[in-house]
Amino acid sequence: MRRAFISLFAAAGFVLAMAGCSDPADNVPKSGASAPKAGSASPVGGTDYVIRSGSKIGFVGSKVTGSHNGGFTNLAGTFTVKDGKISGSPEIKINMQSTWTDTARLTGHLKSPDFFDVQKFPRSTFAVTSLEPEGGATKVTGNLTLHGVTKSISFPATVNVGADAVSVKAEFAINRKEFGIVYAGKADDLIRDNVVIKLDLNATPGAARPEDLVAN
Repeated sequence: MRRAFISLFAAAGFVLAMAGCSDPADNVPKSGASAPKAGSASPVGGTDYVIRSGSKIGFVGSKVTGSHNGGFTNLAGTFTVKDGKISGSPEIKINMQSTWTDTARLTGHLKSPDFFDVQKFPRSTFAVTSLEPEGGATKVTGNLTLHGVTKSISFPATVNVGADAVSVKAEFAINRKEFGIVYAGKADDLIRDNVVIKLDLNATPGAARPEDLVAN
């Protein structure tokens, strides 16, 4: 009987371990990465919108034994809406010093040269080059500059453009190694290449407030 209980607990532990090993990036589209692309010409006329401070860019990174949540608390951007559509080449700026995660130790490690190297690369940007309808969503293509490397990526997003507000929501994965972030982790707990990115951006017309700006 005792041996049966031991076998049962071992089996349960194996199942839990396997559940903890699942890759979050398996459940979202992969963005791919290619050479940077040229953006659209700046529009003439239209209404200027500002991405407001409540907007969020989060991420989920994982390794063999589990995953961690994180994101950036300081980001900013502006874009133009004309004829009910976002036009031109909007750009989002991210203060990499504002990186946070669910553990203080990991936050510090991500800011180090092993990962983002925020002293050398204090700012990341994403400049949109095209927005195209795709299967009921919007295919967003743009140049992501991260860790000093610029690549074009594409991902599906839900974009809602209203008279008084614009929202953009998306979940997709990028391959960190495409941007020169190659730290492997421990030999028995390797870090996965793909990182899930979560966008929840909200913008309204009007001037930018101090809290809507990226700190220097």
